[in-house]
Amino acid sequence: MEKAFLAAVKDRRTYYGIGKETVASDERIQEIVQEAVKHTPSAFNSQSARVVVLLGEHHDKLWSITKDELKKIVPAANFAATEEKINSFQNGYGSILFFEDMTVVETLQGKFPAYKDNFPVWSNHSSGMLQHVIWTALEAEGFGASLQHYNPLIDAEVKAAWSLPEKWKLIAQMPFGKPTAAPGPKEFQPLEERIKVFK
Repeated sequence: MEKAFLAAVKDRRTYYGIGKETVASDERIQEIVQEAVKHTPSAFNSQSARVVVLLGEHHDKLWSITKDELKKIVPAANFAATEEKINSFQNGYGSILFFEDMTVVETLQGKFPAYKDNFPVWSNHSSGMLQHVIWTALEAEGFGASLQHYNPLIDAEVKAAWSLPEKWKLIAQMPFGKPTAAPGPKEFQPLEERIKVFK
């Protein structure tokens, strides 16, 4: 019998249609994030991940900031489509911001110079695992979510808006909410082209 974990991994999808209704309490959302941050592995047990959970007006503010920053670089004639996309994220219940604390990464680079070039890469690996854990856990709870990358465009404004440390590097943004539209079909490449087993 398949384990529930793999079933949750298979069920995780990208949801662009999300609404402001919630399917779980704010306390439950916080618990999911806390458990994920605590138990997701990191190189040298660095625990460099930092997460900001934005709900209510804070969530709306994030996407207003994003729209304002995009207006500076997207031609006015093309902005309607961009605004529609950002509005679809703002329509959600909340957003999770994923950061890496570069102070931790730089400290490890100083302690272990032989691995200096690897620590930023390993930091990103750990962040990717954390993103997947939280994404999968939110969907198992009944939320729909997607992963966005408007960094570094919004970095300065985000840090200023929530008084975040300068050394926190923004990696990704995850808007989530009650699903309002099902994701489309997903295509898979043949596994025999992607996996080699030797025994």
